[in-house]
This record gives sequence, structure tokens and C-alpha cells, in this order.
Amino acid sequence: MSTSTALPAAGQSLPAVSIPLVDGSSTDNMPSAGRWLLFIVYRGKHCGRCTKYLNGLERTQGEWRDAGFDIVVTSADPLEKTQANVETNGWTFPMGHSLAESDMRKLGLYVSDPLSPEENDRRFAEPGVYCVRDDGTVQIAAISNGPSARPDLAELLDGMIFTIENGKPARGMA
Repeated sequence: MSTSTALPAAGQSLPAVSIPLVDGSSTDNMPSAGRWLLFIVYRGKHCGRCTKYLNGLERTQGEWRDAGFDIVVTSADPLEKTQANVETNGWTFPMGHSLAESDMRKLGLYVSDPLSPEENDRRFAEPGVYCVRDDGTVQIAAISNGPSARPDLAELLDGMIFTIENGKPARGMA
């Protein structure tokens, strides 16, 4: 496993990356006008914990959207593997694929080598969850070096609703 580059700083702009989507279109990791963004990078199809996490997102995505968030999820998996994962799990949020290692590092993610060919056939990003303000700055950046540590989506949503309703600034900038 190799280390990440610097974590995007709270209150600073999230580095922009282009994300090809499984539907053939593309997007980036920036919020649309007047909205915030929940941007999730997951390990890939090989990760059962990621599947469980994204199944939770599927169940709660309406609440995130009602709170003013767009959603984008991506991984390093190629299109075919990502399409299969979407079809198997019935995910309906925008799903990206083929995240480049240079973009993983730009986002401050940890990058791992597969432990075996059965796990994966390429390097992949460890989990990252970003809440991006409507101006493109980082409110929350939760980066993990393994699959077991990532923010609880219900707690995160509750905190983001409070933050938005009360005009709270990004924390941890001191």
C-alpha cells in the first residue's frame, strides 16, 4: 500500500476530477448551482463492506437530495465491472468508474495494491467520503486507509442538515 498525498483541507476547494459515468455521460466532483455534494469513493466491486455502505446510500439517497445534496459515487473499477455491480445491487445514484490513480492522489486518498488477483486486477482507492459546500469547498473529508472505517451515513446527514440550517463553517482549519 502506498500513502496518499495531502488531504484536501477543510474550507478549501476540493480538487476537481472528471468522472465517467456508467450511463455514458460524465460529471465531476463539484456541486451543481445552489446544491451541496456528497462525493463517495469506494474500493470497488471486490469490497463487501463497500457494497453494504452503498446499499445504505441507496436507501437514504432521497433524504440526501431533500437536504440539498447531489450525489456522485466512483471507484477505480472499469466500466464493465461497475455496470455489473450497479445491476446486481440496483443502485440508482450517479455511478462513476475508472478513477485514475493520479486523481486518487489528488483527492488525498490512500491507494492500495490488490492482495491477490481474486481481490482486484489493479490498484484501487481506499474509501473517501466528502461533503462539498455549494461553493465547491470541503466541509467534511473522511479518508480511510481500509474498508472498516467510514462515516455513518445517517449521522453524517444529520450533521450536514444542522450545518446547512445553521450556516456553520468548515471546522478543523486552525
